[in-house]
Amino acid sequence: MNEKRKKKLNELFQIFSAVADSSYVYLCDMQEDYSRWSKNAVDFFDLPSEYMYNAGQIWEEYIHPEDRESYHRSIDAIFSGKDSGHEMQYRAKARDGNYAVCTCRGFVICDEAGKPEYFGGAIKNHDVINYIDNMTGLRSLYGFFDDLKTMFWKHEKSVILLVGVNGFSNINDIYGYSFGNSILRKLSRLLTEIFGNYGNIYRMDGTKFAVISSDLPLEMMRVMYKKLKDQVAHDFYAQGEHISLSMNGGIVNVDNFDISNETVYSCLKYAYYKSKSRQLGEPVVFLDALSDTNRTVIEKLNVVRNSVSENCKGFYLCYQPIMDAGTEKLKGMEALIRWKNDFYGIIPPVQFIPILEQDPLFPELGKWILRQAMEDGKMMLEKYPDFVMNVNLSYAQLEQSNFADSVLNLLRETGFPAKNLCLEVTERCRLLDMNLLKAMFRKLRAHGIRIALDDFGTGFASLGILRELPVDIIKIDREYVKNVENSTPDQHTVKFISDLADAFSAEVCVEGVETAEMRDFLKRYEVSSLQGYFYSQPITMDQFIEKYVPDNNSDPAQSA
Repeated sequence: MNEKRKKKLNELFQIFSAVADSSYVYLCDMQEDYSRWSKNAVDFFDLPSEYMYNAGQIWEEYIHPEDRESYHRSIDAIFSGKDSGHEMQYRAKARDGNYAVCTCRGFVICDEAGKPEYFGGAIKNHDVINYIDNMTGLRSLYGFFDDLKTMFWKHEKSVILLVGVNGFSNINDIYGYSFGNSILRKLSRLLTEIFGNYGNIYRMDGTKFAVISSDLPLEMMRVMYKKLKDQVAHDFYAQGEHISLSMNGGIVNVDNFDISNETVYSCLKYAYYKSKSRQLGEPVVFLDALSDTNRTVIEKLNVVRNSVSENCKGFYLCYQPIMDAGTEKLKGMEALIRWKNDFYGIIPPVQFIPILEQDPLFPELGKWILRQAMEDGKMMLEKYPDFVMNVNLSYAQLEQSNFADSVLNLLRETGFPAKNLCLEVTERCRLLDMNLLKAMFRKLRAHGIRIALDDFGTGFASLGILRELPVDIIKIDREYVKNVENSTPDQHTVKFISDLADAFSAEVCVEGVETAEMRDFLKRYEVSSLQGYFYSQPITMDQFIEKYVPDNNSDPAQSA
């Protein structure tokens, strides 16, 4: 190959490498069929050289036999001028003989006459874990988990801090991504200045950072976080611009080594999001957040979390009846999750659901709840054909792009009718992309599934969600009816919500009905369903059947 073209190849290769992050770069001079590849790729896959003639054919020999045909077709189409690039995934054999999953993306660069001149791109090796964040130079999320393992192995008591920036997308929109990256780099240096002598600092996902310290006591970690929070709010500059940042912080004190990394991380994220959503960025310590100083809280959470991966062992459902407001006959029931084992006894969901929602395992638990509720609900349909099973959803389930399909698959697998299922969501779903959520709900409702908006009015976003999302039922939270007989504001609230529901063609279910007096008073309003301890506390399915399903010779209406 002539030196002039080789020099140009090398110059272009350097440009590709500068923007390739942690991927392997390749660049081929298509006129000479001469390529240069990243040295990391050469070392990992044991390629002949960084410089290769006929590299496409050489690389094909490394690709798994089952993936070669599609790769070969794609390369042929590129070099024959039919395609201008490709993006594909395949398996490639590494030096150790094992196959690594790779994603390859490449583009053709044409000369001034429009003739293909270079083909270049990047290969992402999904089997290589990068422990260093390329932008900040800090240890990455992978490094964080690796150091957690070491900490547990050494039995080092530590305090862990997770911090993050609010509204960072606005900064990117106003100043651009390059400026936003400079802020993150400056923030990483500030964290190193404040915490570097006391522990390790990590760049986590997005705009979050973490600190693991075995030297700082809990109270000192709080003090130093507040120092950081104050400095980025009042005295923070990037590229000469004064920028005021709003931060959140969650803290976990780890002195128990019989728990998993994942449990610690879920607790850490719970404290962080509590700081963000309820404490205006003030530091939240995990156990303080639960109003419980007993270290066994994390132990319990670890056992509950592990139960999910053991086919949801220890979990079971209780059910609370939902009654027709007019006839007071049984109309449906709401499924409520519980957990117990012989050592800890029963642990209420308020102690584990908010934390497990931060865990990647939660959708698995949500799927188990849906399946179990459908199987149990089928036992009611023979006596109550219009019976509706209500199941609560978490935003962790809704953020899965295939959630609607998974619900429909469960309906087919269990044989439970879609028209007898109602899915309950809360205003926390506002955290998700509203357009995706609308499309998901439209798909579910098109199959006959009902959607209920639970705890209506308890947050500022309830009305906005009602305007955005198609719902069939609005559930009035118990806080608005506990004094409804004597409180004029509560009475106005119930009337307002019932009128609002009517405007949106939705039914109204009132939760928290405790007494006959409350029931009688609520019947004055346009409500369709009542639910609460006046009718029944949550009970097991066996108890529910015993209470509400009569024998074959009696009228089911009488059992209500």
